[in-house]
Amino acid sequence: MISSSRTKLCLTSELEQEYFHFSVQKQALNMFMLSIFQVECSNMADTAREIVKGNGYDNVITVIKGKVEEIELPEPRVDVIISEWMGYFLLFENMLNTVLYARDKWLVPDGVILPDKASLYITAIEDADYKQEKINFWSSVYGFDMSCIRKQAMLEPLVDTVDQNQIVTHSQLLKTMDIGKMKIGDASFSAPFKLVATRNDFIHALVAYFDVSFTQCHKPMGFSTGPRSRATHWKQTVMYLEDVITICEGEALTGCLTVSPNPKNPRDVDITVQYTFNGKRAQASRTQLYRMR
Repeated sequence: MISSSRTKLCLTSELEQEYFHFSVQKQALNMFMLSIFQVECSNMADTAREIVKGNGYDNVITVIKGKVEEIELPEPRVDVIISEWMGYFLLFENMLNTVLYARDKWLVPDGVILPDKASLYITAIEDADYKQEKINFWSSVYGFDMSCIRKQAMLEPLVDTVDQNQIVTHSQLLKTMDIGKMKIGDASFSAPFKLVATRNDFIHALVAYFDVSFTQCHKPMGFSTGPRSRATHWKQTVMYLEDVITICEGEALTGCLTVSPNPKNPRDVDITVQYTFNGKRAQASRTQLYRMR
């Protein structure tokens, strides 16, 4: 979507994003006369300039090296902002605040942000083998008590690809973010969850993933990072529970998940999970803290 001023701003953090955006821009340039500003903080900006010039678009695409918060654009307003800002768990080491800064400073009132919506989900899995091998292992290492390492391992969520056959419950939507309307600070939230078992099994961990939507395109589209979808480099985020919960089909694990940026480093994420279970074969109630660093 391009409005009258026909100006697009692309915020990137990796060279692979540059290739993606360039392929999109090249198709658009065949149809419209555009002004495109590509902002990149790293030395990849120099490579991007070479790519642009080598393909004959240096009169249209301007690559700007620097932080979004510190640079100025050649034009006062843009019509479209494109950024792959998402991190692991959606919010770990993300560029969301930078995108919101750029939106508030440069985007025209009827402008478009792509992607414009992101939704965070949670589900539960059986994962006895990994938990025993990588976490409980530290309780007794060849007869030595190294449980202090186990405590650290439990604090750090695992970013990995989850086999969909491990999923024990339905998924629960925790939060949907509208990038065009949200404010800085809205990424901190608390959300209740109720995970209903689809079979008799054990729960060893909670798994978080996110979906991204491009709803302002002429044909809405998007993708999911969930375990039932095609794998992405974001994978899923696994949070192991202290309890092993024996759950029967139809029973529910309930609780609340709280997310906030770390006070010392806002690019890190602090997660608190409070959960309760009262089933036929097991009961549990606990609060656990996780830190994505």
